[in-house]
Amino acid sequence: MTDKNAPARQDGQQPIINIVGERVALGPLRRDLLPLYQTWSNDFEVTRFLDHIRPVSFEAEQDWYGRVIKKKDESPFTIYEKPRLRPIRPIGIAGLDEIDDANRNAEFYIMIGDKESWGKGYGTEVARLMLDYGFTCLGLRNINLWANAANERGIRAYRRAGFRVAGQLRQFKRLGGQAYDYILMDCLATEFQGGTLNYLLPEPSEENE
Repeated sequence: MTDKNAPARQDGQQPIINIVGERVALGPLRRDLLPLYQTWSNDFEVTRFLDHIRPVSFEAEQDWYGRVIKKKDESPFTIYEKPRLRPIRPIGIAGLDEIDDANRNAEFYIMIGDKESWGKGYGTEVARLMLDYGFTCLGLRNINLWANAANERGIRAYRRAGFRVAGQLRQFKRLGGQAYDYILMDCLATEFQGGTLNYLLPEPSEENE
């Protein structure tokens, strides 16, 4: 069992962090976290809206890790919680997939595997940080996602982050013998009000007088 109050790294070192928000931080995937990733992937309550309700062996988790870290059109991150009185700890995975440099679009995904972290607004903050990353760092124009219409909590979080409903597929996915619509949501760079990663932008040059 994983001690949820343990430091984020077994060697006592702080993990590498790429993006820091108010209550969450994002860093690269880690091989030493594969057992934890596998635990999340085998919790059907976590994966029920991810079209992934089946057991996942450690070998399969290793194969996934090996593939995803080599993909040139995907930017995956580990999500960390930033509690005030404890070391930061991993709580999920998020990223941008199908990154299309020519058309400047990508698809957002997220899985908060630590169920104690649900309902705290972390999903909204992660979505905003990923939008900021995609628009500011990658120069994307459109970031989209698909959501099961039954995932009302997730859809609310996406709306708060800046996504808008762009369309839907009717009765597209089945869960528990019932068919659900699939909602397409997206956000344009021109609609997003960021700020967290603005420090990466070059200073405007002064015009010569």
